[in-house]
Amino acid sequence: MSAEADVVGVLLAGGQSRRMGGGDKGLLPFGRTTLMGYVIERLRPQVGTVIINANGDPRRFDRYGLPVVADRVADFSGPLAGVLAGMVWTRAMRPAARFIATAACDTPFFPHNFVSALMEAGGRRTDTIVLAASSGQVHPVFGLWPVALAEDLQGSLEAGVRKVLDWTSRHRTVEHDFKPTTAANDGIDPFFNANTPDELREAETMLDRMAAGA
Repeated sequence: MSAEADVVGVLLAGGQSRRMGGGDKGLLPFGRTTLMGYVIERLRPQVGTVIINANGDPRRFDRYGLPVVADRVADFSGPLAGVLAGMVWTRAMRPAARFIATAACDTPFFPHNFVSALMEAGGRRTDTIVLAASSGQVHPVFGLWPVALAEDLQGSLEAGVRKVLDWTSRHRTVEHDFKPTTAANDGIDPFFNANTPDELREAETMLDRMAAGA
């Protein structure tokens, strides 16, 4: 698998994690690292650059050695604010990159070909948004976003748009369906996310099964 050098990976970690008890759930232990560390390991080989979108003191992420970019819209405006932050950073710091690919910090098993599959599904068109899907469900936090749409997104956020699908519906958008991951003869949704302590324990069990080669 070769990295998509034309893409900046943006790890969305700006949520408030209420169902996990607050704080940064990406920093919770997971396997031999943390949830965020595991996601970074999945995303890094797929893109040219990885950045973290998070608010507050960026020093809490120093262990990862990655740029930390805060939302440009106040009041915890949701994942679209993180998408915009990633676009603006990319324009300034990686001007040759035409896309960002977003991933959530609580979803450790997303596919190893996530970025390349979305690039292929969208035909590498800079007017096309590509969203991941699985088991009949769209996962709007996992997407490929043309940097050229930054101004439109900023204007929409300033106008009060907050839901991802409300904004993507205004643009050419396609979905790419990913098949379940197999472990112990069970189908694991590759976009299973750990929102609660129970789900984090479930993810740990999945990780153990995968490590055992089941």
